[in-house]
Amino acid sequence: MHKAGLLLGGCVWSWKSVRMASSGVARRNPLANKVALVTASTEGIGLAIARRLAQDGAHVVVSSRKQQNVDRAVAALQGEGLSVMGTVCHVGKAEDRERLVTTAVKLYGGIDILVSNAAVNPFFGNLMDVTEEVWDKILDINVKATALMTKAVVPEMEKRGGGSVVIVASIAAYTPFPLWMDKAREESLKEALRIRRLGEPEDCAGIVSFLCSEDASYITGETVTVAGGAPSRL
Repeated sequence: MHKAGLLLGGCVWSWKSVRMASSGVARRNPLANKVALVTASTEGIGLAIARRLAQDGAHVVVSSRKQQNVDRAVAALQGEGLSVMGTVCHVGKAEDRERLVTTAVKLYGGIDILVSNAAVNPFFGNLMDVTEEVWDKILDINVKATALMTKAVVPEMEKRGGGSVVIVASIAAYTPFPLWMDKAREESLKEALRIRRLGEPEDCAGIVSFLCSEDASYITGETVTVAGGAPSRL
């Protein structure tokens, strides 16, 4: 009995447990005593999500490909009084995925939440110029590794009666979003958004916490777009 969610850099897909609907957790601390894994969570959206989950009561395990990044993020979040630990995890490596799961279980006794934030985008340009190697890397990390990471945590969630999975992606899944280097281009992009400002990592964090909470116990298999009103339909 599970529920799921997706966050697209602007978007979120959510998977979650019916058990949470009647858990009686106080709204002031909606994720109290939940255990959360967040991949690619030492900066940007991943770090903002890890911080928010911990602020809402969860024990959070952050991860990144580099030990120094993990150490820096853990120190910063623990310095804010949050329950956070971390470990190195390259999601494309089976041994790293296993270590991430084992670390959470060893430290906190189980897993209730997975936020899959790790992804790569190694190419910008014409689709016809994409090489086979680039396709392989994108599919390995963005698709296969996410599926295998989910497969690794589900048995632990089942031991606790259920859990939540949120997968973070990009608004570009709906509409190509150009890169820019100059202020003029940035201002024109803002004008194209209904909210008239560019998004911040923290703008994505609250919806993830909500999807992992009892308040979202009857939401599953949905995509939520966090994109300031940018076009978000296929």
